[in-house]
Amino acid sequence: MKNKNRFIAVSAVIAALYAGLFYAQSLLLPGTATMAVQFRAAEVLNVLALFTPAAIPGLTIGCIISNLYSIGSGLPLDMIFGSLATLGATTCMWFLRKVKVGSYPLPAMLMPAIWNGLIIGWEIEFFFIEGKFEWLGFLTQGGLVALGEVGVMLTLGTALYYVIVKRNLGERLFGNDKIQ
Repeated sequence: MKNKNRFIAVSAVIAALYAGLFYAQSLLLPGTATMAVQFRAAEVLNVLALFTPAAIPGLTIGCIISNLYSIGSGLPLDMIFGSLATLGATTCMWFLRKVKVGSYPLPAMLMPAIWNGLIIGWEIEFFFIEGKFEWLGFLTQGGLVALGEVGVMLTLGTALYYVIVKRNLGERLFGNDKIQ
């Protein structure tokens, strides 16, 4: 029971952190977290999926809460598809956490770019571009979304990853779920 409560608490804290970072960025730098090429700083928290499976529901719920902002912008579908992309990306990150290039989990760090590029690229092309679905449009939209994700994960994400590893924060914060 103690581990279940801990899992729920960690997930809730991660969800709150994600939503808080998103709303702070949206307030301070309007549009930078929701445009086609976005640099959503809250996505840096995807790194936590390398250290605990509690990050998977936490980040997914945080994404749902954050995408409530998009409903006011006419993008209610983003709450569904963006959250599904986060769920897929963080689940893959957890399973790929031990696959490394040198000492760096590159395949896992690319999962948010791949999942968001494919799902959000499809969402934009299918629902928001008038006319029939076009592969070039899908690749363009998906590529722009993926570019923003790569930017976040390979800059801020890499920094956060190494801070957690070097200071042994994975074990101290998440217990037995740390990577080896």
